[in-house]
Amino acid sequence: MERIICVFIGYAFGLLQTGYLYGKLHHVDIRKQGSGNAGTTNALRTLGWKAGAVTLLGDAFKCVFAVVAVHLIYKDSRTDILPLLGMYAGMGAVLGHNYPFYMKFKGGKGIAATAGLLLSTTTPVMVLICLAVFVSIVAATRYVSVGSLVVVIIYLFEIIYQGETGAYGMEAGYLYEMYGIAAFLMLLAFYKHRENIRRLLKGTENKISVGKGKGR
Repeated sequence: MERIICVFIGYAFGLLQTGYLYGKLHHVDIRKQGSGNAGTTNALRTLGWKAGAVTLLGDAFKCVFAVVAVHLIYKDSRTDILPLLGMYAGMGAVLGHNYPFYMKFKGGKGIAATAGLLLSTTTPVMVLICLAVFVSIVAATRYVSVGSLVVVIIYLFEIIYQGETGAYGMEAGYLYEMYGIAAFLMLLAFYKHRENIRRLLKGTENKISVGKGKGR
């Protein structure tokens, strides 16, 4: 039952669509601009650097707040599986971000929200590794999609590594659940980027560029 509650808590936090709300403040429906996506990359392309930064931080930290909320709720009653419950909350936040019911389930692709989960469940060293890899790939290729997909793969291996080295202090069964959630989020990211992958294979993927909208 705790798992279901945590997913719903995360989903509620995930419904805060930072890019969409930022665009509305500037009289722009971000879903009708650029790629039509409500996430960080489209906000950056259509509204500028400021919009991109605000969207990235907002979408990442709504996941962090979801994990923190779950920890506060269960810190006394389920200390044995707190990392796992936090993972369920993070998954809920990604689902809420990707599939907000009030936007006809048309949200973002979940990368910034997953970055918030990465911040909440791994060490600072692991976070820096993912950040360095992402920045290096995007700088070299100018493909945000490639950097994003590589990072979600790395995140899965980070979760497994930390679990197997005892960082989470949970029994094997609970660890496997955690690995399963990380694997699901990786597969979900690939599914949400399926059009990007097709364009990459065809050599027509859009490279990162910054819009000149009101968000700059």
